[in-house]
Amino acid sequence: MTGSQRPVVKRADSGFTLVEIAMVLLIVTLLLTGLVPTISGQMEQQRTNETRKQMDEIQQALIGYAIVNGRLPCPAQATLATGLANAGAEATIGNTCACKTASGSNKTVADTSVSKVACTDTTVTGVLPWVTLGIKEMDAWERRYTYRVTTHFADQIAANTFGSGCTPSTAPAEASFALCSPGVPDVISAATGGTAVATDVPALFLSHGKNGAGAYLSDGTQITGASGDEAENSDNDNSFVSHTPTSSFDDLPVWIAPGILFNRMVTAGKLP
Repeated sequence: MTGSQRPVVKRADSGFTLVEIAMVLLIVTLLLTGLVPTISGQMEQQRTNETRKQMDEIQQALIGYAIVNGRLPCPAQATLATGLANAGAEATIGNTCACKTASGSNKTVADTSVSKVACTDTTVTGVLPWVTLGIKEMDAWERRYTYRVTTHFADQIAANTFGSGCTPSTAPAEASFALCSPGVPDVISAATGGTAVATDVPALFLSHGKNGAGAYLSDGTQITGASGDEAENSDNDNSFVSHTPTSSFDDLPVWIAPGILFNRMVTAGKLP
C-alpha cells in the first residue's frame, strides 16, 4: 500500500429513519392526547371560578343597590343587543317593573316586540341590569345572567307594596318593602322530586354555565335546548334548581337571602 492509498471508511448515515420519525410523532401525539383533556378541564374550572367570583360581586352589588335606593333593581330586557338604547338598564314603567301585555307572558321582559305595561305580577324575569348596577354584562362564557325578582321588592318607594300577608303598622319611609314582605321564587334540589333549598327569596340570578342552555347572548338571542333541571331554570316560573354540577346540569344559581337583605337594610337605617 502506497502513501497515497488509504482504506475507504464508510460513515454511517447520521439522519433519522422514517420509522424513527414515525415513532417520535406517535409518542408526541399520545402525550398531546393525554394533555388536551387536562388543559380543557383546567380552563373550564378557571371559567367557573371566575364566574363564581363575579357572582359574589353581583350579590353584593344588588344588596348595595337596595341599601342606596330602598329597593332591588328591576330586570333588564334580555333581547336588546348590547349597545342599543336601554340595553342593560332596568326596565321600568312608572313606579314598577315592566311586563309584557300578552296573556301567558310568563312575567318576562325578554321580548322587545311586545309592548310593556306596569307589572302587576308577583315576579318578573329578564337579565341582570348590568348598566344600572355597574357590573360586567356577561359571565366567563360570554353569556348574560338571568335575573328574577319579586316585584314588591323592586317597585319604587312611592308605589310600595308589601306582598301577601304583610301589613306593617308603619309603612317604611325609605324602602319599597317591609320586614314582613315575603319573597316569591323558591330554590329546589331537583325539578322532579326535589326538596327545598331556599324558599320565598326576594330575588335570584344565575349563570347558565358551560353549555349556556337558556342564556341570552350579547346580540339578544337565546341559546335553546335546555332540558331536565336546566329547563326549570329557563322556563320563567318561580321554581329554580340548584345542586352539585353533573354532566347534564352546570347552572350556577345565586339568591338574595331575605334575612341577609333585611339585616343590611336595618343596619343602614332603611328599615325599622
